[in-house]
Amino acid sequence: MFRHIIPAVVLTASIFGGASFAQAQQAEPMTFFVSSAGSGKGADLGGLEGADKICQSLAASAGAGNLTWRAYLSTSSFNGGTIVNARDRIGNGPWHNAKGALIARTVDELHGKNSKVNKQTALTEKGALVNGRGDTPNTHDILTGSRPDGTAGAGNADTTCKNWTSSADDGSALLGHHDVTGLNVDPPSLSWNSAHGSSGCSQAKLVTTGGSGLFYCFAAR
Repeated sequence: MFRHIIPAVVLTASIFGGASFAQAQQAEPMTFFVSSAGSGKGADLGGLEGADKICQSLAASAGAGNLTWRAYLSTSSFNGGTIVNARDRIGNGPWHNAKGALIARTVDELHGKNSKVNKQTALTEKGALVNGRGDTPNTHDILTGSRPDGTAGAGNADTTCKNWTSSADDGSALLGHHDVTGLNVDPPSLSWNSAHGSSGCSQAKLVTTGGSGLFYCFAAR
């Protein structure tokens, strides 16, 4: 009798062992993406609240609406505004892209030399690559309003297109390059979140600079 029981036990263990292995192989849930679209009004995102809503909506369309999403954007003291640091808005990590690849384990790692943000990992919520250098059109400029350490620009200069409410041809916002490669040195000269300012705040000016009004979204957890 026991000869028939033992194979059944082995088979059961094999089935459950296989299930455990499959579960271990499952990709991590998406907690980071580059927005596949902006507001359509250049750097006027409706402020931080409007940008967060865009992140939440795009995440929901990709089946990740159960998480709380925040736009990686800083605001400045320009024209009486309140300083908000992008790094303080996004939770503690870790973060993974739409394919389950690790972006960073912590806020410090995200802003350090071990950050894994690059063209191959900075995917949209749909899991698609974002155009970069050498692509037509090049849309590697990502709105951040931030310095390399994730804090708002220093001084009273407008580095956030009037805290993400302007679509005028004038003004400027700090931009990162999602496709930066090998340039995350200490201190960084270029980075995924801070490379240069835009030539204006309108959609046309952002396109001229090398972008299309996209921004990073993180699940704040």
